[in-house]
Amino acid sequence: MKITVIGCGRWGSLITWYLDKIGQEVTLYGRKDSEHMQRFMHERKNDLLELPLSVELTNELDVVIQSEIIVISINSQGLQSLMDELKPLHIQNKVIVLCMKGIEISSGRRLTQIVNDNLDFSNEVAVWLGPGHVQEFYRGVPNCMVIDSKNEQVKKLLVESFSSDLIRFYYGQDLIGNEIGAAAKNVIGIAAGMLDGLGLSSLKGALMSRGTREIARLIKAMGGNELSAYGLCHLGDYEATVFSQYSHNRRFGEAFVKKEKFDKLAEGYYTVKAIVSLGKNYGVDLPICMAVYEILYREKDAPETLNGLFTRSIKCEF
Repeated sequence: MKITVIGCGRWGSLITWYLDKIGQEVTLYGRKDSEHMQRFMHERKNDLLELPLSVELTNELDVVIQSEIIVISINSQGLQSLMDELKPLHIQNKVIVLCMKGIEISSGRRLTQIVNDNLDFSNEVAVWLGPGHVQEFYRGVPNCMVIDSKNEQVKKLLVESFSSDLIRFYYGQDLIGNEIGAAAKNVIGIAAGMLDGLGLSSLKGALMSRGTREIARLIKAMGGNELSAYGLCHLGDYEATVFSQYSHNRRFGEAFVKKEKFDKLAEGYYTVKAIVSLGKNYGVDLPICMAVYEILYREKDAPETLNGLFTRSIKCEF
């Protein structure tokens, strides 16, 4: 199939490399002013991987018109702006695959909602979520991921077309739960990094357990299946987010409490604002997410705020 990948960051470039590796016809799009794309144009590589000559590179967004599948992997808060750029192209009958995790801060919209609000109804939307790091996939270390969509035929097409020995895909069964769970795990990743930075890493077990529980409550309140929080989109992605040296969110949280500079994208920093708003709108108590929000945005003392999570009134575990 002809596929265009929009986004030349670490994950977009990995997806491009992977889809080419399994035999798809892939074009990578990046803006002309993108340093990442400029380097790909000149060297066909970044700090993590090298793209083979079989991958087409372009700065022209209208390449999507000729594609059957459009994969998007950009900063989640920039998705609406991308939709504004795509509207004049009047794309129809495409499969849009979102390989990104987040919630729009200004509106609380899930990312699939943003696409559906902006593109022609003939286009189908799916999400590609789950654990894994560029460094490990590129070295040949396999993992499991999930693809979800409201359209069962689209799910079947993508799972069958994208599966390989490197990535085993599962069929998602709850688009709301998978999107919310995937976005929220980045917030838990920041909390984990804060615990690491404060020398409290042994509390990450409790963080994983209670974090999954509070996100399950939110998913249920929003109309999703609370069991999704225990799947690949959220709990299944904790190893890659809560413990990994490669996790930007964990590293950001650690750097933040240590008052060190960290200039990589940490989606959880933005997502936590949206998650806290959703919790208020749906009447769901989200103590861990609220603690991260107060530390990041209200300059609350990190040790005191995180310690407060473990001195709350005693209650039953479930």
